[in-house]
Amino acid sequence: MYMNLKIFSKKYLIAFILLLVTVGQAFPQNLETTGNAKWIWYPGDFEVWLHTQVAGKRQERGQPYPPFWRVDVPYPVIRFEKQYELETPETVKIYADGRYYMRIDGVIQTDFDPQNFTLPAGKHSLLFLIENYKTFPSLLIQGNHVRTDNRWTVTNQDNSYYGAASADFAKPDAPPASFSLEYTPITAKVIQQDKNALLLDFGKETFGKVVVEKLKGQGRLKLFYGESKEEALAKTEAETYDYLDINRQFTTDETTDTRAFRYIYAVWDEGVSFQEITALYEYLPLEQKGTFECSDSLLNRIYDVSLYTLQLTTREFHLDGIKRDRWIWSGDALQSYLMNFYSFFDEGVNTRTLYALRGHDPVKMHINTILDYSFYWMIGIYDHFLYTGDSAFVKQIYPRMKTLMDFCLERTNKNGFVEGLPGDWVFIDWAPIEKDGEISFQQLLLARSLEAMALSAEIVNDQAFAERCKKQSETIRQQIVDVFWSDERGAFLHKRKDGVLDNTVTRYANMFSILFGYAGNDMIGKIRDNVILNDEILKITTPYMKFYELASLCEIGEQQKAIEFVKDYWGGMLKLGATSVWEAFDPEQSGAEHYAMYGRPFGKSLCHAWGANPIYLFGKYLLGVKPTSPGYNDYVISPSLAGLDWIKGKVPTPSGAIEIYMDKRVINVKTIDGNGILRIKSKSKPKVKKGIDVRALEGGIYEIVLNTAGEYEVRYN
Repeated sequence: MYMNLKIFSKKYLIAFILLLVTVGQAFPQNLETTGNAKWIWYPGDFEVWLHTQVAGKRQERGQPYPPFWRVDVPYPVIRFEKQYELETPETVKIYADGRYYMRIDGVIQTDFDPQNFTLPAGKHSLLFLIENYKTFPSLLIQGNHVRTDNRWTVTNQDNSYYGAASADFAKPDAPPASFSLEYTPITAKVIQQDKNALLLDFGKETFGKVVVEKLKGQGRLKLFYGESKEEALAKTEAETYDYLDINRQFTTDETTDTRAFRYIYAVWDEGVSFQEITALYEYLPLEQKGTFECSDSLLNRIYDVSLYTLQLTTREFHLDGIKRDRWIWSGDALQSYLMNFYSFFDEGVNTRTLYALRGHDPVKMHINTILDYSFYWMIGIYDHFLYTGDSAFVKQIYPRMKTLMDFCLERTNKNGFVEGLPGDWVFIDWAPIEKDGEISFQQLLLARSLEAMALSAEIVNDQAFAERCKKQSETIRQQIVDVFWSDERGAFLHKRKDGVLDNTVTRYANMFSILFGYAGNDMIGKIRDNVILNDEILKITTPYMKFYELASLCEIGEQQKAIEFVKDYWGGMLKLGATSVWEAFDPEQSGAEHYAMYGRPFGKSLCHAWGANPIYLFGKYLLGVKPTSPGYNDYVISPSLAGLDWIKGKVPTPSGAIEIYMDKRVINVKTIDGNGILRIKSKSKPKVKKGIDVRALEGGIYEIVLNTAGEYEVRYN
């Protein structure tokens, strides 16, 4: 085959020029495109390639720290095909990121100008074979009728064919591989200065490239980065630092790789001089579409700090933290997807993250090597579909969902349950709990993943697999109750090993049974009293699992308790000067103890995505907005003051924002197109505009039908 490869002259080989371009692009979802031409590529390969650029950037104490799981690379040779039919000949422009040849009806085209190529009239088959070992093959064809979009077919030469992937890349000089984040200059204050040393404070947690201006001389400049002042001053005990070796008599600016920091402690040899140390803040442009404000100033501050935390960690992908690990973890990402839907509603960063986590087939290990995280990945895809209605994405990624589910099911034991096997990391949470044997929490995740898989299979019309997954989910759900539910404890027990039940009760399975809707009404009350509100059950200390615990509190109507905890826990971090939310927080600790983790004095991340939980909590359970069918075609608004005097905010949807204001007497709602329901509690029938349907339910609950986009005022008591 390669003997027939046509290698064009540099004059026509646009790809070589394009590889040098560094213009940034935004990343919307992979939607059906019928308008202008877009760059296209093999599904997932842009995300896989971008992941290779990001995954290796972690640094610990001057050393690179690559991921300890498989990182895939894009397929270097891709075939792009399209059948077209033209009434008259059409002239097109052809751009390829990589070397290529073109065939029409099986005949290789030679000696042509790709900027002025005429396609013949009639019905024909168009084929491009593109080779790119530096980034990944992509193609752009601009024409009136024949143009690249995701109706093209692609294959990596393995006899499997897929619809091409595309996003918002349409410029000939900016192919997908030209992606770059954006930058803006920031400065710091000098808060401590000694001979040949100074401590800089940038005012808050940030992420960017450090710039040493007009640097010259002979010797070494050491830059120690700290999320806290103590970390920066600890020098080589800091998690990240750079040594710059200088040997020049002329001045020039030196720019580092991206680092996370608030403080920088700079120490330099006698022979080194510079003018100033500044930074270039690096960020993904995000539009804030969701908002929240209330009568409590502390909660408003917590919301703002949470939003800033999510903004810092929402980048090429949803990262866990910006100092450590700077990786994509499936468990962290699941929460980021949901928080994103109540803040930026940037669909592209979600789909990029899902593709990057999954990589290519074959599946040889769990995502991030973690048993739970494979299930979170599948659940995340259905959550994305529920909020966006993007069936095109589900159809595109479905084959990889299916092979991952096959891998998981092949590893179930004789009881149909999952448990950690050699090479698996059973994570659950950073907690002193036993993690061997059949853990009830893991079986709940398996059942939920099978549900998500069944729904996704129905979207792609894989009915046989959909039915299989549905039945298996139902079977496992019943087994969970039969095996792990204890009438004596009024809760789900933690685990079974070698057929022997452990009488230990933890929060994990119990709160997830509420969130997944797997606990019956008789169980919910028992779980509420015996687990959720029982301080004798091992407490959760990470924002990671607090995400789910607080959500489960709200699901059982305890919004006020959840908000009181937020004020205490997140407020405790703010009292200690946090400008972004930490990976973990223990109010019993003091001083520099707060920064230690993993046996290292500054191992804890002080900017961690899972800590931005209040964005989701306030949007879903105070403003009370959630979709009940894909893409908010149907939705419910169940606002709760949770002891506050008033709340207001916006929740973004694919059709625009739903706006809410609520105080103790009135609710104002601005709705979108769709079938909306406002659900509130009132002592008497709420007063609304004439003609609006108001339905009385049990317990003083009323439903008000909001099926027409517009503004509504509801008075209640």
